[in-house]
Amino acid sequence: MAKSGNPAKSAGIPHTDNPRSILWSSNSPYAATGYGQQTAQVTTRLRDAGHKVAIASNYGLEGTVTEWQGIKHFPRGFDLYSNDVVPAHFMAWAHENQGLDPLLVTLFDTWVFKGQQWDLVDKIASWVPIDHTPCPPDVKAWCSRPNVTPIAMSRFGQAALDRAGIESLYAPHAIDTSTFKPTEKFDGGGQRMTGREFMDIPGGSSSFVVGVNSANKGGRNGHNRKAFPEMFLAFSMWSKKRTDAVLYVHTEDKGAMGGINLRELAQACGIPDEQIVFVDQYAYRTGIPQNILAAIYTGMDVLLQPSLGEGFGIPAIEAQSCGTPVIVNNATAQPELVGDGWICEGQPVWDDAQKSWWLTPAVPSIIENLEAAYQRGQGRSAEAIKFAKDYDADKVFRDYWVPVLESL
Repeated sequence: MAKSGNPAKSAGIPHTDNPRSILWSSNSPYAATGYGQQTAQVTTRLRDAGHKVAIASNYGLEGTVTEWQGIKHFPRGFDLYSNDVVPAHFMAWAHENQGLDPLLVTLFDTWVFKGQQWDLVDKIASWVPIDHTPCPPDVKAWCSRPNVTPIAMSRFGQAALDRAGIESLYAPHAIDTSTFKPTEKFDGGGQRMTGREFMDIPGGSSSFVVGVNSANKGGRNGHNRKAFPEMFLAFSMWSKKRTDAVLYVHTEDKGAMGGINLRELAQACGIPDEQIVFVDQYAYRTGIPQNILAAIYTGMDVLLQPSLGEGFGIPAIEAQSCGTPVIVNNATAQPELVGDGWICEGQPVWDDAQKSWWLTPAVPSIIENLEAAYQRGQGRSAEAIKFAKDYDADKVFRDYWVPVLESL
């Protein structure tokens, strides 16, 4: 996990002539999640643009109303996804800012929204992930509500909504490129450290490091969306002839969040102990600062992320911004996020819960791409860095969020 950080006042953000009362409902900026990071990036820029913005968390804050970066922060409710309190928080925030046009922005999977209380909110802008093909029925049902305007986070998602007969706006996820950049060393515990020293990579700079940074959470219908079994098996088979390769796994290791026991999986796949390293679990659980995560990405030679489906897939952009090429799957949003890297082929698999398809990456295709990355060798990719700049948070806000807000 990476801490969302404390963004400074954004540079170059245009000030709005039409300030609004905006309640942002998603993971808390305190949460070390991709959604938590987007909450931090966008709400601070909404604030700097002159909007009255507050946050209602469905993960990451419990117990009391607080303040984060000068932004009011409502806690989650008794319901796991805050269905019981977000509409009420919205009305309270709108009342506090009478005279301003109120807007609720949600960033979460659409299947979490339950109950008729959402009909009480006049205008909902739903930043919606679509990680299946075609657009799942629950996504279509939510996005077709008369008070909901969907915002696609990928061009794939926008096309999927269009094929379902639903018009949408578009704004991609974003990163702070001033933090996510090639970082050879950082200050850690009173000393200068490289990413590989923090990662504790056997062989140091001579090893070829394949990095994984995917949440190890529970799957549906027996499928592991992040493709850990396929990744581990492919690495095991490929690394038998590339004995200088090391798999660095930056996630929870034993399935505590309903995922897979990855240490057992590594043993079952026959990965030798000297060829696999897991992130320090205490450091991961308490949150690794983004500047250290940038050094970790810099310490990788390739990021392996061939998920069965992704609404976006922010680690691919973070890694490339640090000059590290990526391996992704030819599914959903993933191919559009590759400026420098390789794309796996796979086999469609039916997700009955979503009544739509995922794509399981083929192990031989992963192996082929690992070998291509190995043949490329070590070193930072200028092409990847240049590509990632299109996802800089200030640029994304100016180019996409400003026109999105004007159209709502």
